[in-house]
Amino acid sequence: MNPSSNTQGSSGSGGVMIEARSLSKFYGEFAATRDVSFTVPAGQVCAFLGPNGAGKSTTMKMLTGFLAPSQGEAFIAGRAISTDRIAASERLGYLPENGPLYVEMTPEGLLNYIGEVRGLTGSLLANRLSWVADKCSLGEVWRKPISKLSRGFRQRVGMAHAMLHDPDVLILDEPTSGLDPNQVHGVRELIRDLSKTKTILLSTHILQEVRAVCDRVILISNGRIVFDGPTDNLGDNEVEMEKAFRKLTTAA
Repeated sequence: MNPSSNTQGSSGSGGVMIEARSLSKFYGEFAATRDVSFTVPAGQVCAFLGPNGAGKSTTMKMLTGFLAPSQGEAFIAGRAISTDRIAASERLGYLPENGPLYVEMTPEGLLNYIGEVRGLTGSLLANRLSWVADKCSLGEVWRKPISKLSRGFRQRVGMAHAMLHDPDVLILDEPTSGLDPNQVHGVRELIRDLSKTKTILLSTHILQEVRAVCDRVILISNGRIVFDGPTDNLGDNEVEMEKAFRKLTTAA
């Protein structure tokens, strides 16, 4: 079968959980991304790196259905985002960079509302609320208006939102943005824990974070993938990784 005519992605049952198939996004003559293709298998933590404006967030938005590609297709757990978005979204948790929140609500109120929208009720909803409140360390601000929270706490509310329905796939755009060192450590520990049962695509500018939690690196520059391989192949330490990053992104 011609892959381009296939409306079903690779199997989401223990196989490929995230697939970008020739994703391109054009704004007039400008190509934000061009022919971006990769797969992420079940259970892998994959870093998605690149300089500012390289196409990282654009690609993540296309993978999650927040932005329609000009060409190509995205799949989550084998479900095509363009034709089966509801089924795909049931398997997906997404933390966008600077994601919007209903700031007049409290974390408790917002997450309870989101849970109900996703069909969670009764003890299941109560248990999931308790779990994300604990994992994201939201106890001290649980009933405070989000408008009064720091950027770090807002980021943690966004993380809780992404994880509330216990998805198989997490796509996280700069998850430690705005967090202090202790909070960053907590998020990294959480990602390690989640990686035991989930597939994670993680965008970050922090190479130390990549070495700490990621199995693999995909590097994008000028809208194209310029590196895809195990984290260690980009360098044995942060200094080597930074040199490789600069070389690959300035040559692209």
